[in-house]
Amino acid sequence: MKLKVCGMKYQDNIQAVADLQPDYLGFIFYEKSARCFNTSMPDISKNIKKTGVFVNETLEFVLEQIQKYDLQAVQLHGEESTEYCKTLRRRHSEFISESHQENPKHLQVDKSLEIIKVFSIKDEFNFDVLKPYETVCDYFLFDTKGKLPGGNGYTFDWNVLNDYPSTKPFFLSGGIGLEEAEKLNKFQLSPASKYCYAIDVNSKFEIEPGLKDIEQLKQFKTNLSFRT
Repeated sequence: MKLKVCGMKYQDNIQAVADLQPDYLGFIFYEKSARCFNTSMPDISKNIKKTGVFVNETLEFVLEQIQKYDLQAVQLHGEESTEYCKTLRRRHSEFISESHQENPKHLQVDKSLEIIKVFSIKDEFNFDVLKPYETVCDYFLFDTKGKLPGGNGYTFDWNVLNDYPSTKPFFLSGGIGLEEAEKLNKFQLSPASKYCYAIDVNSKFEIEPGLKDIEQLKQFKTNLSFRT
C-alpha cells in the first residue's frame, strides 16, 4: 500500500514530510482551499510523485502548473468529463514530445502523467459512473462526500467498497488519521482492499491547514503496515 500526503503548503514543512518518504505529495491548486499552494517548490526526492490537485480548472491552467512545478500526477477533484481526461493526456504527451525534440538531453526518461479521478462517497455509491472513466485515467480516488471538494475531516463507510466492480487500482481518502490505523490494517485484509493502491491523508494530520504534524505522520507510518 502506497502513501500520499496531500494539502502541502509550506516549504520547510514540505521538505520535512518528504524526508518521511511518502510515495506521493499533493499540492492543491484551488483558490477556495485554505491549503492552496502558491509558492515555489522545494527540491524533493525524484522518488516522490508531485501531484497537483485541481477542481474544474481549465486545461490550460492545469498544463501550466504541470510544467511550472514538474508534476508527475494530477488529481481531478471536480466534475471533469472523460473527454477532459483524454484531452489532458493527449496535450501533455504532445508537449513532452515537442520538448524532447527541442532538448533531448535534458528530458527525463519517464515523463508520463498519472491521472487520478476523484469520486465522493457518503453512505452509498453508484459504481456505474466509473465505467466511462476506466480507459481515460490511471487511478480512481474515493473520498468522503461533504461540503468541500476535499479535506472534510471524516471517513465514509468503507464497506461500500465491498461492491467495487473494477480492477482499476484506487486511492482511499477522506478523514484518515492516527485513530484509523487499526481499522486500515483490518481493511487491508478484507476483499474490499484488493485493488486499494494507496492511502491518502490530509486534514487529520494538520497543526493548521497546510501544515502537517511530522511526529503524527511518523507514528502513522509505524502503526500502519504499508505493503509495496
